[in-house]
Amino acid sequence: MTSQRKPLIAAEQAPMAVLSPTYRRAMAATQHHAAHPGAAWSEDDWRSRLSPLQYAVLRRRATEPAGSSPLLQERRAGVFVCAGCARPLFTSAAKFDSGSGWPSFSAALDHAVDEENDPSGGETRTEVHCHRCGCHLGHVFEDGPPPSGRRYCINGTALTFLPER
Repeated sequence: MTSQRKPLIAAEQAPMAVLSPTYRRAMAATQHHAAHPGAAWSEDDWRSRLSPLQYAVLRRRATEPAGSSPLLQERRAGVFVCAGCARPLFTSAAKFDSGSGWPSFSAALDHAVDEENDPSGGETRTEVHCHRCGCHLGHVFEDGPPPSGRRYCINGTALTFLPER
């Protein structure tokens, strides 16, 4: 089966992202190398860098229990970055309460995530991966709020929150 990954473009997030000091700080911290060193890490390296739950979710495509993420209650302004490589993925402006039990976002930052068809679980869904390190984040559904109509249903353990300063 061929991969159907493609970068997402969230133009409505660009103005906030460009102006956000937290976003600029996060990007500056990760732009000193073209590719994340995680691309060369062995599974033992990943296992030593991540908690057992993070490893299961990010590397083995597991799903954390619904309602278990402290990020569900996160309301501060800031940026959500990949727990695997610290790439900025979502802004707090795109976060909304979907009632699903997982942190939900209406849009990803430009070129932050890739999508791939996921036929597991008896239904075809769209899996979301970090564009840089390829770690599993969650899934995206077409039942989100306007203007995108998308709901990125993301495992909280796959994210780290960086609050605005």
